Amino acid sequence: MQRFPGPGEKQQISSGGGASPVWSAKGLELFYRTGASIMVARYKATSEAFEGDKPKLWAKTSNFSAFELAPDGKRFAVVQTEVSEQKTPAHVTLMLNFFDELRRRAPAAGK
Repeated sequence: MQRFPGPGEKQQISSGGGASPVWSAKGLELFYRTGASIMVARYKATSEAFEGDKPKLWAKTSNFSAFELAPDGKRFAVVQTEVSEQKTPAHVTLMLNFFDELRRRAPAAGK
């Protein structure tokens, strides 16, 4: 991490590597992925200095490919990948405009 805009020294947060950093909009926290874990590093920032705390385990999960922090800063949406011997592709159905389609198929009584 580094104060922006500078000047300021860079401060390394993770000693074991990390990927997919996500800044919390609600607090002074940086989340990132390392292996099968989501880590969090709290930080303090003033006009004079920037100081990051030692990262802590926030959640341990397995087989996830992506994550996103909810606007409240307390929850994550995690895309988990299934590990299997299955050779066929996974099937996903997305339904758009659900209520419009429902009204078309089942009109309200009296219409």
